[in-house]
Amino acid sequence: MTEKILILDFGSQYTQLIARAVREANVYCEITPFNKPIEYNAGLKGIILSGSPFSVNQPDALQADVKTMAEKLPVLGVCYGAQLTAKTFGGRVDKSDKREYGRATLQVLAQDILFNDVTTASQVWMSHSDTIKELPAGFSILGNTESIPVAAYKRDGGLPLYGLQFHPEVYHSVEGKKILRNFLVEVCGCTQNWTPAHFISDTIAALKQQIGDKRVIMALSGGVDSTVAATLIHRAIGKNLFGIFVDNGVLRKNEFQEVLDMYAILGLNVKGVDAREHFYTKLAGKTDPEEKRKIIGGTFIEVFDKEAHRIENIDYLGQGTIYPDVIESLSVHGPSATIKSHHNVGGLPDTMKLSLIEPLRMLFKDEVRRVGVELGIPHDILFRHPFPGPGLGIRILGEVTEEKVRLLQDADAIYTNGLKKSGLYATVWQAGTILLPVKSVGVMGDERTYEYTIALRAVTSVDGMTADWAHLPYDFLANISNEIINNVKGINRVVYDISSKPPATIEWE
Repeated sequence: MTEKILILDFGSQYTQLIARAVREANVYCEITPFNKPIEYNAGLKGIILSGSPFSVNQPDALQADVKTMAEKLPVLGVCYGAQLTAKTFGGRVDKSDKREYGRATLQVLAQDILFNDVTTASQVWMSHSDTIKELPAGFSILGNTESIPVAAYKRDGGLPLYGLQFHPEVYHSVEGKKILRNFLVEVCGCTQNWTPAHFISDTIAALKQQIGDKRVIMALSGGVDSTVAATLIHRAIGKNLFGIFVDNGVLRKNEFQEVLDMYAILGLNVKGVDAREHFYTKLAGKTDPEEKRKIIGGTFIEVFDKEAHRIENIDYLGQGTIYPDVIESLSVHGPSATIKSHHNVGGLPDTMKLSLIEPLRMLFKDEVRRVGVELGIPHDILFRHPFPGPGLGIRILGEVTEEKVRLLQDADAIYTNGLKKSGLYATVWQAGTILLPVKSVGVMGDERTYEYTIALRAVTSVDGMTADWAHLPYDFLANISNEIINNVKGINRVVYDISSKPPATIEWE
């Protein structure tokens, strides 16, 4: 049985960061809402209580049975989790005399395995307005800061029970991951055997048992998630996986054939469907961004459904759903309305009546990439930039036509290839070109031109939730501008987008 750490989610913006830090220590963990019953079994090694935007003193404060947990397993409370634990056992939590947000220095006051190899004065990150004024009887202080008397504590007897007023999971807590590792390994006894190779062997065995000799159909996009998921399913059932890759007319230049060639190298059983003209017909005259998204998504479902019905005896639908989508749907703030409309094939018709196969549903994006490396999937696929589900359809502002797609594909290929040749591609989170519904006057030779404008976009980010515009070298931008204008007939002006998110979004539509 795989060893596991359970993270109880009280709604903190940092909960996923705790999970990622645990996974980085090669320990498997799952996030679960604070109020979901816990299944105690031999594989469960410990529990972490997350932070929260709430106060433990609110009448409707989020509650969990910490006493029962602490009788069965080691427990670590983080921020709200530490305050809830202290209050549950009879301590006092009140408003802080001084609100503490941002960097602070943790003074370690007592030797403990939780702070093995941690300096006595360590930078940590605070984010709280309440503080622990008095610890319960039978608890001891392990550390404080200049502003708060109880920054870390433990229970003196029984199973290990700890509380941290700071956030060890965030980047600014310099030795935070060391503290988490000590909890996982020294306190909980985890063996750190959660690795890509371990995941692959376990997943393939589970897929073989679940699917048997039945057939699976899957819509493929050429992206990281669907490619890794398809490769895992293929390793389990071989040719009984039927992939469908649709050219919706708004892919990147040469992408349709390049992706099909890559799938052939991986040995996947994939059918390519050229539906470009069908999509262009549906998009004709449409300029509203949300309407274009819905047309592209709906037409894809229509084409996929038609192709799927040509294959007999299909029982399962494979999808590349990953863990952040699962967490979002189980949020303590209430289930999200739907997984993103362009995520894989989230809107396939109920009439297909297929059971889902989602081999990546417990992995974060960085873990999907590590699994892909272990599977031997080409680097260019695993580490390419995010690309919107509606493709170039939302990077062409206004009506989408075949001619505009050609212009944008050519300009985008020059930009992307330039980023790769210059070594800049890996330094940005996402880059792309946008075709503006604007024409301007230009001069080429002795002739006057009146042609389209292209905007270049490149951002740096960790997860896409916030992003800063990438400070690309001026010489690089000048060279790309010249190359696009000289080689793409129909474009005579190039601009660079220096907007950050927020307030702007990464995509223009």
